[in-house]
Amino acid sequence: MRVYIPATVPMLRTLAEHGELAPVDDTAFALTPALREYYQSGTAEELEYAAMLEAARASLRLVATELDRDPSAPPRRAVVSADVDGAVPRPDLDYAAVRLAGPVPLKVVAAVHVDTPEAEEAVRAAADVVDAADLGDPDAEFTLGGAEDHELSWYAPQELPFLLELL
Repeated sequence: MRVYIPATVPMLRTLAEHGELAPVDDTAFALTPALREYYQSGTAEELEYAAMLEAARASLRLVATELDRDPSAPPRRAVVSADVDGAVPRPDLDYAAVRLAGPVPLKVVAAVHVDTPEAEEAVRAAADVVDAADLGDPDAEFTLGGAEDHELSWYAPQELPFLLELL
């Protein structure tokens, strides 16, 4: 199953250095039966993209935590796409949420998606209000939309060391 794992730049560094990524609470996102039922229409590719967007929003929460610990941390969302076995749907969290069996080895990573430098200001602003947006604050939702308007760039797994060098 293709899963989309929310991450941060420090998590990508760990993936590159140790050859595996430990998702927070073993949580990722995927095209689940519940997600397919929720949308009722759309190609598999469109629904996979919806799952990736959910992972990008979850990444924003991780970025917010990272920025609280270290205000100089790179304010960039990251999503790691991987092909894993044993992912179990978590409809109690979200239509696309799944629980993974454990850390994900680099050898099953299909791609890495990361914000460009142009997104940093919008991501930093959105990280400050992501919880308020989830609670329905329209101004916070507007700010969050500013970050989500930025598409994540795609990188092959073998490009990860070069990407991290540039960050």
